[in-house]
Amino acid sequence: MLSAEIDEQTARTYEHLYGDDPRNNLMSKKFREKLKEHPYDILLAGFPCQAFSSAGLQMGFKDKEKGNVFFGIAKIIEESRPKAIFLENVQNLMSHDKGQTIVRILKILNELNYKIIGADFDEKGEPIFTRTSFVRNTINFGLPQNRPRVYIMAFNRDIYGEALDLLGEDDVIPTGTDTVIYADVNALLEPHVPAHYYMASGYLQTLINHRQREHEKGNGFGYCVVNDPSRTHQFANTIMATGGSGKERNLIYQPVPEYDNLEIEGKRTPINNQGIRVMTPKEWGRLQGFIGYGFLDMNGEDHFDFPEGMCDGQKYKQFGNSVSIPVIKAMADYMMEKLDEFTADPIPLIERLADREESITRRDVMDLLNVDEARASYILRRAVAKRILEKNGSTRNAVYHKVKE
Repeated sequence: MLSAEIDEQTARTYEHLYGDDPRNNLMSKKFREKLKEHPYDILLAGFPCQAFSSAGLQMGFKDKEKGNVFFGIAKIIEESRPKAIFLENVQNLMSHDKGQTIVRILKILNELNYKIIGADFDEKGEPIFTRTSFVRNTINFGLPQNRPRVYIMAFNRDIYGEALDLLGEDDVIPTGTDTVIYADVNALLEPHVPAHYYMASGYLQTLINHRQREHEKGNGFGYCVVNDPSRTHQFANTIMATGGSGKERNLIYQPVPEYDNLEIEGKRTPINNQGIRVMTPKEWGRLQGFIGYGFLDMNGEDHFDFPEGMCDGQKYKQFGNSVSIPVIKAMADYMMEKLDEFTADPIPLIERLADREESITRRDVMDLLNVDEARASYILRRAVAKRILEKNGSTRNAVYHKVKE
């Protein structure tokens, strides 16, 4: 395993959790040289989202520092040729530059000879896809957070060849899971939190006034109490690396009478008497599946923690900048299923080929799986024995058909 992270505090957390030093710059030649000494199968990457986020400047590829990170990733792919690629970014990637940014990314991956799940290409090499090809929402994977993100998965044609052509319309990255980790925001709240997480009355009034002004303008901006009993769906809005609106759009109603109008150090006005507070870092960790899911052992004991001395600001930043673990697990399970299908057992591929073609021959199997004549004959015999195919004609020139149910 080899990782690249240039943010020092994030690197500290990563090393603390995994025992691996990620302090590498993926844009550097030094890192690419290091990769040559560490063969690997799968590239996982999330290039900086600020260049494409609706909350950022949206400069995209024009952002020389952040937007060009994708080209650094493409260079790594070109040089090291991993078996599979998995990329993640904000949903605004789909609409940035009137849709041209995502088109450019897909075309580059296609030119690198990777089959992209969810996209086809026309005769001119232009990608054919929809928003639903790549956008998935954390809320559909067992966590109560509305967090739509773009996920791009691709497999190396140089390795898997024609087997990838058998991926059909039903082969899409997962759209959700049946597992419910936290049913709603209330299910993941800490029962009692320190007073400093409660909002100062003056600041809360500022938010109330701001929301009122925005609503008068016809805008929907403003703070949100996500577990307000009047809300039909009590789930969190997207938590953000920048904190700020990520906190204000995810306020919690949890009255503690002894905190009402309490004056504490660090707040210019007393604590509000409406029971409104921000979420804690631990609750953000639960929203992302780090706490209460991703680091549970077989006995149900949670092993997630930060390095000693990590401040709350960094915890918010790192959780907000990360991915939702249950989403990534579902994607990883799908990827491993496909890799096994491409390599371990050829029978499912033969069945797919027979579904697509009226008949197949030994030569078709040799070309599909890149195997010799003897191996192709053995695989066909197995498919016949399993009652997947039926054979017509002599062994040498036999034609095979899918067995009709």
